[in-house]
Amino acid sequence: MTPEFINSGVLDAPVADETLIARAVGGDRRAFGELVERHYDFIFRTACKWCGKVSDAEDVAQDVCIKLASVLKSFDGRSAFTSWLYRVTLNAVRDMQRARSRRGRNADRYAEVAPDEYLPEQEDAATSRELWNAVRKLPEQQRDAVLLIYAEGMSHAEAGVIMGCKEATVSWHVHEAKKTLRGLL
Repeated sequence: MTPEFINSGVLDAPVADETLIARAVGGDRRAFGELVERHYDFIFRTACKWCGKVSDAEDVAQDVCIKLASVLKSFDGRSAFTSWLYRVTLNAVRDMQRARSRRGRNADRYAEVAPDEYLPEQEDAATSRELWNAVRKLPEQQRDAVLLIYAEGMSHAEAGVIMGCKEATVSWHVHEAKKTLRGLL
């Protein structure tokens, strides 16, 4: 390789997500692979926060990566790719939760769960784990709002974009969630 090629910046310039998306939608498997590799940690971390268990998050992340091949063409660029991907991941978490509830509400009671399978930030205190478990039992919109605001650190406006509603609606869901949690804890 010549020094001119190295100094031209060709090797240093990462390909933009938009370019990878266009190539992947066009059938470029390498572009799709790079896109998945670039965003897998984001998908997994998001799933971890919503599922509460690493094994469930791994399942969701795999499902999202598989589903991404067919739904990528629906990304229209009106929002950031990560916002759209966040929504796809949330939908996969909800799908998993619905499937579990259809199989039976007591199915998880029979499964053995290793203590280290819970997320590290939840191991700090039993109270914290109890709180996040209660949050996961909230109605869907309340749960989404609380997790986006408090677990993800998003503003109410950013959460509204993800949830597909107004900022004021997010605030109302958070308020209702707090009232519900008082009764659960």
